[in-house]
Amino acid sequence: MKLSLLAGGAAILAVSVGALMWGLPQYGVWQQELAGRAELVRAEQNRRIAVLEAQARLEAEELNAQAEIARAHGVAEANAIVAEGLGGPEGYLRYLWIQSLGENGQDVIYIPTEAGLPILEASRHLAE
Repeated sequence: MKLSLLAGGAAILAVSVGALMWGLPQYGVWQQELAGRAELVRAEQNRRIAVLEAQARLEAEELNAQAEIARAHGVAEANAIVAEGLGGPEGYLRYLWIQSLGENGQDVIYIPTEAGLPILEASRHLAE
């Protein structure tokens, strides 16, 4: 009886070892196949995300370009209205020049003379 029990245990052990020897490589192949499929799905999803991000950037740039064009049209229209009110482009340029004189932060303006040289105000600075 002991021998039969030992033989039965050895047979079960042999069958178990044989099953493991056959099953483990099969399991490894199956596991690698699942990992490969998961990696493929991940790569496809990342590609879709990259494409959608690129499309979103393209749409944003197109909208920014349209906004810039609309702004430029508005500025051009405003400039035309002001220029017309000031007697044409020459008057508008003169107006812009006068406006910029107050913004430069300088108290002294040099005006060219007949020889093209500015009038020097060295005497004024020395007197102060």
